[in-house]
Amino acid sequence: MKIVILAGGISTERDVSLVTGSMIYHALRDKGHEAVLLDVYLGYEGETDDIFAVDRDWGEGFGRITEINPDISAVRALRKDNPDCLIGKHVIEICSQADIVFLALHGQNGEDGKIQAMFDLLDIRYTGTDCLSSALAMDKAISKELFHKYGIPTPKGITICRNERQLIDTWTIFPCIVKVNCGGSSVGVYRADDRGQLNEALEMAYTFEDRVIIEQYIDGREFSIGVIDGEALPVIEIAPKVGFYDYKNKYQAGTTVETCPAELDANVTRAMQSCAETVYRALRLKTYARMDFRMDSECKFYCLEANTLPGMTPTSLLPQEAAAVGMSFGDLCQRIIDSSMEKYR
Repeated sequence: MKIVILAGGISTERDVSLVTGSMIYHALRDKGHEAVLLDVYLGYEGETDDIFAVDRDWGEGFGRITEINPDISAVRALRKDNPDCLIGKHVIEICSQADIVFLALHGQNGEDGKIQAMFDLLDIRYTGTDCLSSALAMDKAISKELFHKYGIPTPKGITICRNERQLIDTWTIFPCIVKVNCGGSSVGVYRADDRGQLNEALEMAYTFEDRVIIEQYIDGREFSIGVIDGEALPVIEIAPKVGFYDYKNKYQAGTTVETCPAELDANVTRAMQSCAETVYRALRLKTYARMDFRMDSECKFYCLEANTLPGMTPTSLLPQEAAAVGMSFGDLCQRIIDSSMEKYR
């Protein structure tokens, strides 16, 4: 098949996306596919005629993940045309030549349904769920509303906008978590143990977004569950060696202990997997996704959020879960493509 892997962009998860895209690209090449790897924001400056016949390593120069967020202003400075346009030169032309586009994007303008909606209008096939479910899952406030509607356990929380001081003053649960409403990869996520720290966390979160979630901190263990075609994979437990599961601990090798399958009572395992499948249905998801959970000392678990384009980096969770059932990274990529193609039949 002719496949474009679309990565990069200008979200705070740009570096994660680039590494995800690079790994998918090499896996699909090894599977015998004709693959082209593109940065959706920077695009491609060369000729686009018969692009899949170009003999080059498209993964060359795709970066690595550091401990700090990417400098988006520096990325914008690399654009030779309009830096405010989110789609780079020739991206649409090249994607139109593909049998399917493998979306390796993360965060805003990639995981929020905008790219998916554009591709729907242009009749370009893509991997993963559709524009509506992408938008529902990306907006944590809406996700929580649907969780409540479908009886899915989730931490207590409120959604606030900048300068809603009166609403902030009503919050009395500590410790708590402050996180941006539409973020990912734990960027813009902070823990607050008292009101002073809450005010500081809100100020930092507002540098990313004007809409923020304050939610109850669940003291206990952290888990994640991938779901493919509505069926849950094994549960994986994530235990950072220091602190909580933030951006650094997610993507720097050796900072987190990950156990898959997680060491849980069989009944708890199945209940959590069933909950992940319920989240998949509640958010109208298709193809694949990954759900994040925390569980307290009484084995009561809470769903935090759903990720519609899970990371596929060397430290990512979904490939580890797939490996636990004997599915290699390349086979996982192929399964995602096969499942996504079913949307169009």
